[in-house]
Amino acid sequence: MDRATTVKGAARPAEQDAKSAEQNASQAEQDFVHQLELDYPEVKFVWGRPRFSYRLKNGVPTVFLGEPQPNFGLLALHELGHALCGHKDYKVDVQRIKIESEAWERAKTVYGDYVKRLQKNEAAAGGNLSDNEIGDGGQSLSVILPEWDEDFVQEKLDTYRDWLHVKSRCKKCGLTRYQTENGEYHCPRCENFARS
Repeated sequence: MDRATTVKGAARPAEQDAKSAEQNASQAEQDFVHQLELDYPEVKFVWGRPRFSYRLKNGVPTVFLGEPQPNFGLLALHELGHALCGHKDYKVDVQRIKIESEAWERAKTVYGDYVKRLQKNEAAAGGNLSDNEIGDGGQSLSVILPEWDEDFVQEKLDTYRDWLHVKSRCKKCGLTRYQTENGEYHCPRCENFARS
């Protein structure tokens, strides 16, 4: 049984959480997500998660939006990047770093597209747009996407690099292990000594 209540027409708790999270987001964040929904109708955007994430949910690319924060726009674009790259899953852990990097690269491309659009609309308006409007409905894209932050991106990628480093270290001898296609890790030192 799902978390739905038995009262007909009553909202499910998950739906209430999503509504509450959307209401707690700034107007700029709400406008930005609305613009993403318009530009990428094939992707579902879901409010109300503690952190940003992506997955295929029943075959539908779904971006789960985390808590409002200074890098809200970049994180949303990163998760959108997974959807646009068609990411599904990974078999070996090093592939995780590859798909994370691909998603950030796609996010940077989408970011560039929005910046160009913002500049084009500002020029068409004769420079009369305020600093936080895109010019087509008043979306506050420049507030959410002030500038690409490569340091932030690398910090995020470092968390995966660090995770892989820790996960691949042999607990017995400390040597870096290798992972086979079936997902198992092997230590060249410990496994060779065990066979001797």
